Amino acid sequence: MSQYTDKAKKHMDKCLEALQANFSRVRTGRANPHILDPIKVDYYGQPTPITQLAGVKVPEASMMVIEPWDKSALKSIEKAIEASDLGITPSNDGVTIRLPFPKPTEERRRELARECKDIAEEARVSIRNVRRDTNNKLDRDEELSEDEVSREKKAVQKLTDDYVKRVDAMLKEKTAEVMEI
Repeated sequence: MSQYTDKAKKHMDKCLEALQANFSRVRTGRANPHILDPIKVDYYGQPTPITQLAGVKVPEASMMVIEPWDKSALKSIEKAIEASDLGITPSNDGVTIRLPFPKPTEERRRELARECKDIAEEARVSIRNVRRDTNNKLDRDEELSEDEVSREKKAVQKLTDDYVKRVDAMLKEKTAEVMEI
């Protein structure tokens, strides 16, 4: 592998990581601690991630339990969750916060599947942008012969095709998870 395909592969790996992170934020009927990642709690004047303030457990598929290490942060965590766009009402028992995850309706599951499809398409576009940028760099490299440039472009295209297939496989898996009752 040349330096061009190595760099392209690294960038495409980052596209897959971003896709995985975006998929983890899509709310299914299952409790997933990653949906809390974007939520920040005002803790002594600092926006702090929930995972730095509390233990997050998933005792069953449709329930998440948040246990703050500092009990004084309980109300702040609850307010941050209510203010977020999760669409889940937290219940506070004075020690922990429980987040019940209701099963989505058929219509909502279809919406989530469409959302996943859009996220996957963004990843495909990012991968194709890496291909385009790499090909542009190859075209500008005057040290390479036409044959070498052609060979490199074919290698980059093969890499692109492989990564797009991986995106499709990840989408298929996530769609099946979303559509599961």
